[in-house]
Amino acid sequence: MGDLLDLLAVWMPRQRWYGTKGRDPRLTVVADWPLDDDARLLLVRDEAVQPAIVYQVPIVQRPEGSVPPGSLIGACGEGHVWADATTDPGFTDQLYAWITEGGAVGTPENGFVGFVLARPAGRTPAPRAVARVLSGEQSNTSLIFRPDEGADGVPVICKLFRQVNPGINPDVELQSALAAGGAQFVPAAIGEVRGAWITPEGVPVSGSLAFAQEFFEGVEDAWRVALDAAAAGDDFAARAHALGASVAGMHVALAAQFPTRDPDAADRAAVVGAWDRRLAIALAEVPALAPYADRIREVYATAAAAPWPALQRVHGDLHLGQVLHTPSNGWVLLDFEGEPLRPIEERLMPDVAVRDVAGMLRSFDYVSGAVADDDGEAVRAWVIAAQQAFLAGYAETAGAQRTDDDPLLAAFELDKAVYEAIYETRNRPDWIGIPLAAIGRLAPLD
Repeated sequence: MGDLLDLLAVWMPRQRWYGTKGRDPRLTVVADWPLDDDARLLLVRDEAVQPAIVYQVPIVQRPEGSVPPGSLIGACGEGHVWADATTDPGFTDQLYAWITEGGAVGTPENGFVGFVLARPAGRTPAPRAVARVLSGEQSNTSLIFRPDEGADGVPVICKLFRQVNPGINPDVELQSALAAGGAQFVPAAIGEVRGAWITPEGVPVSGSLAFAQEFFEGVEDAWRVALDAAAAGDDFAARAHALGASVAGMHVALAAQFPTRDPDAADRAAVVGAWDRRLAIALAEVPALAPYADRIREVYATAAAAPWPALQRVHGDLHLGQVLHTPSNGWVLLDFEGEPLRPIEERLMPDVAVRDVAGMLRSFDYVSGAVADDDGEAVRAWVIAAQQAFLAGYAETAGAQRTDDDPLLAAFELDKAVYEAIYETRNRPDWIGIPLAAIGRLAPLD
């Protein structure tokens, strides 16, 4: 196993899902589950960062020269190589069986189980399917399973969680609960794989390894739909209103299905503390923010003193790219995993629902920067109309007053723009004008 770990220590940092860039991995094996067809499913702990991160790494042994170049991990002797199993039919066929039929590998204390989830009528997967890895995935690996030739059934997308944590992943927990409750604004849940292992400290734990849901063929996400509409000057108000209603429906359903609680002083302090820490980083890295610092703090202080709603489970990372526009279900919300960089314990806790609303408003605002149009005023008017329609649809479905004058929403939207200013300064300096303009509107100078 030592030679394999040495190979993985070189291969893993080159993968998009590897989260500790810039450091040499320090790997140990947490679990090693033999599978059929010379495949293995490994849980590998990287102690190069604290707290240590556990990665899920399915591997397969194949003859040299028989694997795609991007899947090659390294030689394992006697003319064979180790390869990433997510591109290998021997492994993907097994994965498909676990999520569509169920099954177990190993023992209840050291192994994993595939569960079939409740599916609505007409949403049955095919008995056989061909897998393809979805390109562009970053923190996980997603595979699309399309029905084999001559097989009937819906296409399936299965997310293989690369970073594995104890406890059920919020993407599995929230989406499967919403789907089981009959929500049309999430895909039909298909199946789940959940593992159990012993930590190096001797503690038995369990956690989510994979989650599968219906895949919608030939549809675009809301970001692309909005960009096309804005570029063409098409009225987007009705669609934005419907999207607001879908987001509100999600919040109403989550509040009904999961516990809620009134925020206490510690809850408020944690949120405000996060705003202050992010602002401090931004002021150090984005000099153009300096004139707005005092006004930003005033917006935060107003929100901190305002009435807060009950805390509840939320999406946690909502933007236009997390929404699909489908002919059958209308707007469909995806990826309830929350912000990947936040600790899993935080993502599982009740939060303020307006965080999601603020994320969508900021996402609409980015349309103005992404659309190449000489008439900036027209695009800006399009954004404002879309935001207002979204808020109206949200308020009508949530049974609340209009939220565009809510001090808490203003603070969350401003905090998101401050984060964007940091991100754009570090990664896309040409886009820094988008969050800076938003900060100027949300925290105007006297």
